Amino acid sequence: MNLRAIINISLVGLKTNKTRSALTMLGIIIGIASVIIIMSVGAGAQSLILDQVTKVGSNLIGIMPGSASEEGPPAAVFGITVTTLKYEDGLAIEQYIPEVVAAASFIRGVETVSWQNQKLDATFVGTTQSYLEVEDTAVERGSFFSQSDEKNVARLAVLGSKLAGELFGEFDPLGQKIKIRRETFEVIGVMKERGSVAFDSPDEQIFIPLKAAQSLLLGVNHVSLIRAKVADQQNVNSALAGIKQLLRERHNINSSNGDDFDIRNQAEALEILTSITNALKYFLAAIAAISLIVGGIGIMNIMYVAVSERTREIGLRKAVGGSRQDLLSQFLVEAIVITVIGGTLGILTGVLIAGAVALLANYLGYNWQFVVTPLSVALGVMVAAVIGILFGLFPARKAAKLDPMIALRHE
Repeated sequence: MNLRAIINISLVGLKTNKTRSALTMLGIIIGIASVIIIMSVGAGAQSLILDQVTKVGSNLIGIMPGSASEEGPPAAVFGITVTTLKYEDGLAIEQYIPEVVAAASFIRGVETVSWQNQKLDATFVGTTQSYLEVEDTAVERGSFFSQSDEKNVARLAVLGSKLAGELFGEFDPLGQKIKIRRETFEVIGVMKERGSVAFDSPDEQIFIPLKAAQSLLLGVNHVSLIRAKVADQQNVNSALAGIKQLLRERHNINSSNGDDFDIRNQAEALEILTSITNALKYFLAAIAAISLIVGGIGIMNIMYVAVSERTREIGLRKAVGGSRQDLLSQFLVEAIVITVIGGTLGILTGVLIAGAVALLANYLGYNWQFVVTPLSVALGVMVAAVIGILFGLFPARKAAKLDPMIALRHE
């Protein structure tokens, strides 16, 4: 029997048992779609994370209080309060490290902000005048506070664009007095809209002079972060070395083992995040591939059932001259056809769902890339092909080995 005849007989067999064939395909469809969806969502999430970090700038250096190993995060990341960094450290970095063009210090908290009868909870950021240059942003209306304001505990506030709208509505906020906790601040500016940056929302924050945040709202004299901007990205490493040496001298530290600060640049953060997200993405894809194996087991079980149901047919075909090879080919082709159709539908389903996820994420304001890599499609197709051949082979061999006399007497 030629291949064309075998394929025709196989298709007739699949059409005769449409429900069984559809249920068999379902496992393959779900498995392949899962692989594509998970790898696409993983790639989209990775692009979102890396985009958020990239927005901060690859020429920025972050200095946090507390020591840490090169691979691990500093203590402050775990919510541990470390008070080793001071406002004066930021000034020294800006003044004495030639590669650094600006350095901004930060400390923050969450408080209820009120104006007239309007109240809302917001994050206030105590920072320095260098914030505008370091973050590469600008004031849309009004002005930002000066260096003398940041030192003199000036009760001034600059509002994020979204927070200004939520608090004041159609009113002009410039010159208005707001209360943060029980302290009164005058609004002198509104920042231009920035969107989400490193999963932070500057548009929903209030910016006040650092000393005012320290003394009036938090009662501390330390900072939680210093961010330094380097003019040329090629000088980041030399700036890192200079900052480390400067802080060791200022903090009376004699060796690197005694550092009470941790310095990272954005390039390192991108490398770490890329490796982490890649590992997570392929781990999830491996989990999705398990569903393909489950689908393959489903194919094998249903094909075994098909052999049992068609025992008399098999016996009759062998009695009129059908060879073992013909029967083996027929059942194997049936499994492959199911796999090919299921694989095609699985790819289409996976692409459509991954596209829907990307559209929804972008609609919600996230910079989510729609990514369906050739690798994810190839992986799904390859595993499906192996499953079709491997799990279709066992029941096909069982059918081919049946004794025709026993098969004809089967009830």
